[in-house]
Amino acid sequence: MTLDRTPSHPMNHPPLPLAIPPLENGDRLTRPEFERRYNALPNLKKAELIEGVVYVPAALRFKSHADPHTNLIGWLWSYKIATPGLELGIEPTVRLDLENAPQPDAALFISQSAGGQARLSADDYIEGAPELLAEIAASSAAIDLDDKKRAYRRNGVQEYIVWRVYDRAIDWFSLQSGDYVSLPIDPQGIVRSQMFPGLWLAVNAMLSGDVQAVLATLQLGLSSAEHQNFKRRLTS
Repeated sequence: MTLDRTPSHPMNHPPLPLAIPPLENGDRLTRPEFERRYNALPNLKKAELIEGVVYVPAALRFKSHADPHTNLIGWLWSYKIATPGLELGIEPTVRLDLENAPQPDAALFISQSAGGQARLSADDYIEGAPELLAEIAASSAAIDLDDKKRAYRRNGVQEYIVWRVYDRAIDWFSLQSGDYVSLPIDPQGIVRSQMFPGLWLAVNAMLSGDVQAVLATLQLGLSSAEHQNFKRRLTS
């Protein structure tokens, strides 16, 4: 018997399947499968599951995302440190439901011990709906104001901020009777949170990058009677 000792060429064999497939834009997954694939990619910095669809964002620019994101976080952080019982996260993964695991640009929520509706899981993820989520929508306004907004509303996110950088506009939605309505801008150009008393935003100052004016307006909110009452409720 003659044995064929001709070495097989690698192209003669189909490639072995990957143990864990990569995340790709447009994949339709459940949240557990999304997390399994995400956790297998340690170099991936951001990916979201919105209404069962995977979104992997492109590289982020400075003026259209990083700079406004910094100012937004600085404003929220200043409120958080003046208000006991709150948690603030930058781009945390939020386990909303079986089809949604967004990574909002900011999440401000009342800690569970102070009566908040979200909680931190044993493996250190946010579970449930934070009271306030915020997004910098430079190039993602379509998803932020459509599928993501619908998922946030359905899961009970009480307030949702979308900063549309290219439009030079900030939308601040409040959940009222099961639907989002836009919070009004008062004659002084200020929007006041309904969920977080004293969280005041000077909209034009934020849009123009006048951080000092933003913080000065916030300080007025922090000095208000409603913020003092809110602090007492959180610590009682």
